Amino acid sequence: MSTSQIAFLKGHGTENDFVIIPDPDNGTDLPASVVARLCDRRAGIGGDGLLHVVRSAAHPEARAMAAEAEWFMDYRNADGSVAEMCGNGVRVFARHLQRAGLVAEGDLAVATRGGVKRVHIAGDGDITVSMGKRVLPQEHVTVTVDGRSRPTRNVNMGNPHAVVFVEDLAHAGDLYSAPEFAPAAVYPDGVNIEFVVGRGPRHVAMRVHERGSGETRSCGTGACAVAVAAARRDGVDPELTGSPVTYRVDLPGGTLMITEHPDGAVDMTGPAVIVAEGFIDPALLETVHG
Repeated sequence: MSTSQIAFLKGHGTENDFVIIPDPDNGTDLPASVVARLCDRRAGIGGDGLLHVVRSAAHPEARAMAAEAEWFMDYRNADGSVAEMCGNGVRVFARHLQRAGLVAEGDLAVATRGGVKRVHIAGDGDITVSMGKRVLPQEHVTVTVDGRSRPTRNVNMGNPHAVVFVEDLAHAGDLYSAPEFAPAAVYPDGVNIEFVVGRGPRHVAMRVHERGSGETRSCGTGACAVAVAAARRDGVDPELTGSPVTYRVDLPGGTLMITEHPDGAVDMTGPAVIVAEGFIDPALLETVHG
């Protein structure tokens, strides 16, 4: 690891927060142990994940996408593991590029391990990410909290979601541990569970238990799943009507606007904020051996 100073920024999208490492030429080694240390909320900078900002042509995993997308979001989870995509992360990634003068308002393509993502930076500051197509599997589960079982709707946004409509968000329980669901075979690898209440026409609020993480302040794919499920609850199917439908989804960390299109594609629009920048102490970047 180089002992030269490494710049960083800190940003968040609806309080889903990230450490950002600008590294256009892919010259900074970021082993899992170092990423975990940087994301540590007590001993590091703190974040739900890390956004390593690299030109696609400079990264072996992104070179094939370089003609389509100049920048690659080399995304890491807070434990240092590599991840394909993060919807809130893409918005913060785009905000950094704009703030640094590397891109302008308008349309942008961002390379990720989940493919090239289409992004739009609006003049009012919001950023829209094309999240891909929703899938509505036929298998469903019941979720049980405090002895009460409720039906769910199964929505897949590249990851699995079970959406539960409740009368009060307190009915989600404490969400420290994963709510029980059955039959377990429907989600053999676990599932993200969203609890949803109505707030008005095309307006809902939610809490979420993300598998492996517990309750989080925001979940982009979860908000997309909730909007799709809410539309079906309201008797609206863009595939049948031929018109897109948009829902406001309030999360603990802020608000996202979710639009489902007739072809099943889902767009997510929301804020992205850079809150700080500085330099990392080189000692924090030293790889721990043994």
